[in-house]
Amino acid sequence: MRTGVWLVGARGSVATTSIVGGLALRAGLAGPTGCVTELPELRGPALPGFADLVFGGHDLATTPLCKRAEALADAGVVPWRLVAALRDELGVVEQELRTAPADGTQADRAAAVVRDLTDFRERHELDRVVVVNVSATEPAPQPHPGHADPAALRAALDGPDEVLPVSSLYAYAAVLAGCPYIDFTPSTGLRLPALAALAEEARLPYAGHDGKTGETLVKSVLAPMFAMRNLAVGSWSGVNLLGGGDGATLADPAANAAKVQSKQRVLGETLGYVPQGGTRIEYVEELGDFKTAWDLITFSGFLGTGMRMEFTWHGCDSALAAPLVLDLARLTAAAHAAGQVGPLVDLGFFFKDPLGSPTHSLGEQWARLTTFARQLHDGADGAHGHAG
Repeated sequence: MRTGVWLVGARGSVATTSIVGGLALRAGLAGPTGCVTELPELRGPALPGFADLVFGGHDLATTPLCKRAEALADAGVVPWRLVAALRDELGVVEQELRTAPADGTQADRAAAVVRDLTDFRERHELDRVVVVNVSATEPAPQPHPGHADPAALRAALDGPDEVLPVSSLYAYAAVLAGCPYIDFTPSTGLRLPALAALAEEARLPYAGHDGKTGETLVKSVLAPMFAMRNLAVGSWSGVNLLGGGDGATLADPAANAAKVQSKQRVLGETLGYVPQGGTRIEYVEELGDFKTAWDLITFSGFLGTGMRMEFTWHGCDSALAAPLVLDLARLTAAAHAAGQVGPLVDLGFFFKDPLGSPTHSLGEQWARLTTFARQLHDGADGAHGHAG
């Protein structure tokens, strides 16, 4: 199943690492560590292989992809040996990257994106294209009447106003082009009633949002532990220090607030109450593509005995996120091939603020994901058997 992976923010750190990783896996130069879809519980015939993935994308930046990969190698994010071995392949992907449309109305820009997606699909004879948003985090948008109604949205996009945030404009274009959409960021994306209605009309699946790669991943394991042991969490405070482009973006208070809101949902929805404390995100340029999170949890046990727990997470965001981007593209492509429509609730395992997910517990999300994958593979086996 030849599958296009169209990355919004294609020259960013996460996208570049995803591309280098996908090419390295295709060439047999690296193992699939970090790729959840290569675990026995998820691997199977419904998923496109790494050799079936074709990369393209949009970005406002123009730095050549190979230069971005070299910068990530200098920073210790990807191995230099892979960048050296994959220069020709990175050059081929470079030809599939387009400058993000910036002129005309939002309707004009959406139409330009649709043309790029359609041309990409036809040029490479792809079965489908999955659009993945890995661009900078946006502030929450101002409400607009067009957000609620497809007809009102179409009319408004022809006017001079910026009706949709960029993530949602790409979601709109993806739907028009018949492409499933994944939002790996905490931005609005497809989470507007008008866009959800259009995706339903186009019979498309979509997933999101905000990839779960670090501190929140740990929270989604620890919070259910406290709940299941009936321990009362009094406070849970976290400090996140990060550099790189994501950190610079989150220095903006509005973008920071959107990210914090996404990160905090797991506690209230898992514990059933909101403990004291919060999450603070700070930009530390010196950290580059790495991030450190420190959390302090105070809790009480039997007879009110007070206790505490602390943990520190130090990781490379791009190296944690990139395999999940590949996983999500493969799973969403398989869901589209199977005729699934609407929010892919069973992919909540991958997200901090998952669409429609009834749980934030990583264990429960894992159980839902493995069932989802098994059903996809059973369907693919049945289809192959029928064809044979």
